[in-house]
Amino acid sequence: MFTEKYDVIVVGAGHAGSEAAAAAANLGSKTLLITMNLQNIAQMSCNPAMGGIAKGQIVREIDALGGYSGIVSDKSAIQFKMLNKSKGPAMWSPRVQSDRMWFSQTWRELLEQTENLDFYQEMVSGIVVKNNQIVGVKTSLGLTIKAKTVILTNGTFLNGIIHIGDKQFGGGRAGEKAATGITKELEQLGFVSGRMKTGTPPRVDGRSLDFSKMVIQPGDVNPSKFSYLPITKPLVNQRDCFMSYTSEEVHDLLRTGFDRSPMFNGAIKSVGPRYCPSIEDKINRFADKNRHQLFVEPEGWNTIEYYINGFSTSLPEEVQFEALRKVKGFEKVKLFRPGYAIEYDYFPPTQLQHTLETKLVSGLFFAGQINGTTGYEEAASQGLIAGINAHLKINQKQPFILKRDEAYIGVLIDDLITKGTEEPYRMFTSRAEYRTLLRQDNADFRLTTKSYIIGLATEERLRVMEKKQKQSKDFVAFFKQTSIRPEVINPILENKNSALVKQSDKLFKVFSRPNITMKDMRSIDFVSEYILANNLSEEVLEQTEIQIKYSGYIAKEKNNADKLNRLEGIKIPKNFDYSKLKSLSYEAREKLTEIQPVTVSQASRISGVSPNDISVLLVYMGR
Repeated sequence: MFTEKYDVIVVGAGHAGSEAAAAAANLGSKTLLITMNLQNIAQMSCNPAMGGIAKGQIVREIDALGGYSGIVSDKSAIQFKMLNKSKGPAMWSPRVQSDRMWFSQTWRELLEQTENLDFYQEMVSGIVVKNNQIVGVKTSLGLTIKAKTVILTNGTFLNGIIHIGDKQFGGGRAGEKAATGITKELEQLGFVSGRMKTGTPPRVDGRSLDFSKMVIQPGDVNPSKFSYLPITKPLVNQRDCFMSYTSEEVHDLLRTGFDRSPMFNGAIKSVGPRYCPSIEDKINRFADKNRHQLFVEPEGWNTIEYYINGFSTSLPEEVQFEALRKVKGFEKVKLFRPGYAIEYDYFPPTQLQHTLETKLVSGLFFAGQINGTTGYEEAASQGLIAGINAHLKINQKQPFILKRDEAYIGVLIDDLITKGTEEPYRMFTSRAEYRTLLRQDNADFRLTTKSYIIGLATEERLRVMEKKQKQSKDFVAFFKQTSIRPEVINPILENKNSALVKQSDKLFKVFSRPNITMKDMRSIDFVSEYILANNLSEEVLEQTEIQIKYSGYIAKEKNNADKLNRLEGIKIPKNFDYSKLKSLSYEAREKLTEIQPVTVSQASRISGVSPNDISVLLVYMGR
């Protein structure tokens, strides 16, 4: 049946698997995407949204590299919001509320239109390895499918167990069976595995809710979008979300089920995501708070189903129901399905290289929740990088690795490989040292050329980026070169309670003031004329404003990154024997031997390796 040998086999068609398959196939590798149910490609298992704080930056980076998550998000969006607009641009984070079914359908359509990509519906029960080299996969029906590389993106399916109160049953997602066999085989090959936990809230019937009792949460007045390409358009119409709150009465009702909660009775032993706790966990940990926010989010354009963000729970279904009925606006609520927790296997990511290829088996890659991450965006970005590197490996080309000052994706993967994770890893802006450089508005400037060079980003994408870059650069130069007379600018400055100027000054200097905006600049006739004459987009105007206002911060951060990158250039020999460096601390020797960092810079980021240990390494390396 499968007589040919594939270049790449991707196991699992979630967010990581879909991006991995698309990347490998678009680069020219003969690819097979194999999954347990082809109807659930890129399923939004939890909340129907993409992006958010730091996650929105990742989606824009995926798009800049030629991935599909941004395009699919735009095409299936029902609401758009730019979060953190009151803060500096390093913190601005785009987020879309998505139509869950449309999102999955759009992904499937894009994949089906991708050349070099085949599909097969079945459970992969094992991998085939010879002499520490991957040679294929085995399925539950006994088929062996040969491949040069394999990417495992199993999500929450590896030996998944679903918990609702004191009830437990095997499953990788509500209504879908768990995947078995792979963990045991990997352990026999020498891999170390662990268990993690995540959860999801109940879904409810919107017809049973009283939205008049809730706080309305509309989208942006002038919505933007994720993809840099003109093939997607900003939303014209949007669906509202809503906000309500729990109360002491709700908390008391929830507490009645704590003795049957798998979180507290020992049924769940694994660690859940710290930054997305269950409602019972919130009540327990923040006992001083008498209420918690609940975000009531529609699942799509034409459905009555709503997602209750903030009410993730694994309590008995009747406790969930009774407590929800005490929430304002939920008095007559009808459940579509209760919330649940799920435990699953993962493999500590210190067992990987920066390419996401495993250290133990050549040609075997891991991406997504199998690496201990949580979130669609984190998974999708890993899938993209794994797909790219599987293709490059087959073709004996240099690996594609993003550094920490180049992308949030680089921060994510370096954190996983270097530090590992014992709880579900979620990306935050605070994890990045260079977040002024890694903004959502400039992901295309940072990454599109790199992707075009390896053959993934299209020429159209490159030209769109180059045009925007040139227009922004020229517009900044216009502000630097153009002077403005006091009688023209002072009325604007007076209106903003800003110090008046006594003589002509460069526009750049005036625009650099914190309370002066592009809107103020556009009120000046010759600036407005320049914008119209050059047909400048909102993206170019935003980019120009950021470059002018934050030029000092950007230059300082770039300088810091350049200093650190000098250590990136000092390579550590492969399989280096740290035991011979007697001046290293015992902990440093242990950690360095386990992680096997590639550079001195990576070694410096390992927990337990001190500046003194790095000095010892530098002396040995002759620096």
